[in-house]
Amino acid sequence: MQLTPEQRQQFDRDGYLFFPSLFSPDEIRVLQDAVPALYERREVYNVREKGSDAVRINFAAHLVSEPFARLARHPRMVRPVMDLFGEPVYMHQFKINGKMAFEGDVWQWHQDYGTWLNDDLMPTERAMNVAIFLDDVNAFNGPLMFIPGSHRKGVVEANHDLTTTSYPLWTVSNELIAQLVERAGGKDGGIVSPQGPAGSMILFHSCLLHASSSNLSPWNRVSVYLSLCAVSNHIRRFKRPEYIAHRDFRPIECLPDDCLQVAYPVEVPWKAGLPASALVTSSDPIDAVRRAA
Repeated sequence: MQLTPEQRQQFDRDGYLFFPSLFSPDEIRVLQDAVPALYERREVYNVREKGSDAVRINFAAHLVSEPFARLARHPRMVRPVMDLFGEPVYMHQFKINGKMAFEGDVWQWHQDYGTWLNDDLMPTERAMNVAIFLDDVNAFNGPLMFIPGSHRKGVVEANHDLTTTSYPLWTVSNELIAQLVERAGGKDGGIVSPQGPAGSMILFHSCLLHASSSNLSPWNRVSVYLSLCAVSNHIRRFKRPEYIAHRDFRPIECLPDDCLQVAYPVEVPWKAGLPASALVTSSDPIDAVRRAA
């Protein structure tokens, strides 16, 4: 899958691209069927909602589950990012966000690169998210909200919110969000919310301001996020455990396009359990750790 010149221009302008129904119902069903077994596991990589057993984030499913290992190498998700960066990419983060019916909590306004810079020492914003809907996304089940063009602001000031939800986040002030929304068009397009059927895909810039409200509806809103980083831009610190911020900087090798329906062999090294090495962290830059060793 290669982006057209028009799509590249749209991405530069808006900071995101939306591909409705890019994956077929049969392809999505393979992933949907694999989610319950992942969510049932009492592992640290399942972050649950505050005061609830509902899973908020599942990390590193591509190292545990064969269907998600194949998705991590899917050309429809990986090659558009390689196209935009002009170089190979590696998997910085892989997560299944579970905005569950009646229980899915908010995601405050933030930039993903804010976390990747502050926590992981990622040198530049040459990384981005590719998200695929595993459920239909509508106006009521907590869809993503974007401020179009806000990526052009670059990295903005953020504060580390450790209390609002069960997962810490580098969040942006209400005052700056209000300014950026007004600049993007105010009530006439200053906030957009891509919605569509399961199998739809969003690609968005790591500096694009985004958020989502709580899910008070009776419908789940589960999505998979591949956070892909240019190989030359790999993180410089292992402050977060490996199941959150990955340390394998080898380029992703794509499988054939039918990889969700053909069981191509893939490695799932954490299938039997999380290795102790995945919990080791350090606040020192990688170069300092290597020199000390």
